[in-house]
Amino acid sequence: MKTINTALLLLLVPKNTKKLFLLALITFVFASCQQNDKRYTQQSTEIDVVKATINYYDYQKWDSMVMNYADTAKVYYNTRDIFFNAESLPEYHIKNDSTFLTRAFEDDRREYEMITDDNGNKWVNFWGIWEGNLLDNNQKIQIPVHITYQFIDSKIVLEYGYWNSSELTLALQEIEKTKEQDSLIID
Repeated sequence: MKTINTALLLLLVPKNTKKLFLLALITFVFASCQQNDKRYTQQSTEIDVVKATINYYDYQKWDSMVMNYADTAKVYYNTRDIFFNAESLPEYHIKNDSTFLTRAFEDDRREYEMITDDNGNKWVNFWGIWEGNLLDNNQKIQIPVHITYQFIDSKIVLEYGYWNSSELTLALQEIEKTKEQDSLIID
């Protein structure tokens, strides 16, 4: 019934008005079908911030790295229970670096993407291969890493990093075992 009433109404309206109405209707349909916001991209300001953050980590430029984080940022590594604030990240990384001759993310095996979730939050995902050589025996350790960063106003406000450090843990335990055995032989 409603369709018939609309059709009758269109018959009674002058031709120019019909064309204008039809044009407005078509424009409305096309405009409503357009999605203005990108939900996924591999190029954004936020991705550039993450690339810079990873490079600052690689080159141990701690002050520059910390500047990419909001003052209230929370950083979780392999947990959702304990977090660091941005100011404590340099201390955390320096402590972990003490057992390595060299360490960095491989340049040619890095992937980045940014998504906007259903709540409008911007997240940048990073995947890379972390590689380090142990100080005591130069053993190479490679660890696949995933880190996701949430952004507000081009600053990192939340970071979750996940990796499996069992190969590193076993290598460090083996070094300690060898040191203990060597000390027993010397005594």
